[in-house]
Amino acid sequence: QVQLVESGGGLVQPGGSLRLSCAGSGDIFSVQSMGWYRQAPGKQRELVASISSLDRIKYADSVKGRFTISRDNGESSVLLQMNSLKPEDTAVYYCNIYFVTDIGLLEERWGQGTQVTVSS
Repeated sequence: QVQLVESGGGLVQPGGSLRLSCAGSGDIFSVQSMGWYRQAPGKQRELVASISSLDRIKYADSVKGRFTISRDNGESSVLLQMNSLKPEDTAVYYCNIYFVTDIGLLEERWGQGTQVTVSS
């Protein structure tokens, strides 16, 4: 079993900062990529940022220059540093991992989601 545990969401005022953390555990032979997605009420889930095993990083245009994704203590853990937060960043944020198992299967898992609310 592979699990992702997220932490760090909460309520913050516009212009503030939050840091999200995601730690993967279980039968992970190698990580292909990890990332953060978000889903606001009434909207589709969208990519926020991702980092591949080759350290290729992608950001949504809406967060470039404000958010930073990085590894945290190993390839199956990532951080998302969110600065200059805006009300439109309000959403449930989900951690995602693509990984290869010890028998060579490519699998995907999602975290349970953590709420980020940006409001005065």
